[in-house]
Amino acid sequence: MTKAIKKQALGRGLSALLKDPENDITSVEDKNADKVVGNIIELEISAIEINPFQPRSNFNEESLRELATSIKELGVIQPITVRKLEFNKYQLISGERRLRASTLVGLTHVPAYIRIANDNESLVMALVENIQRHDLDPIEIALSYQRLIDEIQLTQEQMSERVGKKRSTIANYLRLLKLDPIIQTGIRDGFISMGHGRAIINIEDLDVQTDIYQKIVSQNLSVRETESLVKNYHESLKPKPEGKAKAESSFEILEEKKSVFNDYFGAKVDVKVAGNGKGKITIPFNSEADFNRIIKLING
Repeated sequence: MTKAIKKQALGRGLSALLKDPENDITSVEDKNADKVVGNIIELEISAIEINPFQPRSNFNEESLRELATSIKELGVIQPITVRKLEFNKYQLISGERRLRASTLVGLTHVPAYIRIANDNESLVMALVENIQRHDLDPIEIALSYQRLIDEIQLTQEQMSERVGKKRSTIANYLRLLKLDPIIQTGIRDGFISMGHGRAIINIEDLDVQTDIYQKIVSQNLSVRETESLVKNYHESLKPKPEGKAKAESSFEILEEKKSVFNDYFGAKVDVKVAGNGKGKITIPFNSEADFNRIIKLING
């Protein structure tokens, strides 16, 4: 008998043990708990409910079908993890893709690790295991981190230890949740990358964020081009040099007075202002007689 067959037989034997009401195990102190908790057991899929703490909300259908095909040919290679709720009733902690794919191919049983955990422990296990083992999109990962902060009161340092990620990496994911919801959806759907999102987050105005997001999508901008766009936006917000501002202000005042010069001299007077605020007035004339007329006006 091969090792695989022995393992499968053992799993079925333990499954029978769990179905015996006299051997109902609710804690690690119960009789036969050591034979069940932490072991691989063949469980009925109908006895397993989905974990409400599951962070993954999007499942790629094509990827799920590929996994289903693999399971049909090779079986479920990596067991799922569940926690025992009550007699012959379990809740999924991790492995929802495997459970869904197994259901697709018509399996009635799946191999599972049995754990006994309260809701908080279940949430931590579900979030941490999914972050480590599955290809969650950046927003799902960020939401998982946020839930660990909000519901379990883990600090970023504690999360860093639990998931094996640098604190700065966790902080970068959490910052994505400050993006406009439209942009968060764009990241989840793959229209832009996490790199694009990290560039956009440097802009506080949500309307400006969405404007840049639309440019990224419509013009297929790279992350570097997006960073340049954000940099240009910030440059435009910087106050202009004082001298230049005064020159422009003076010029606007002179523009309003040009008509007075034109009316007085009966000619199209040109007024120019330099960057330092200095300027000159040019009065055109058409003939010597016209020149003498202007001199007379000046002399009063």
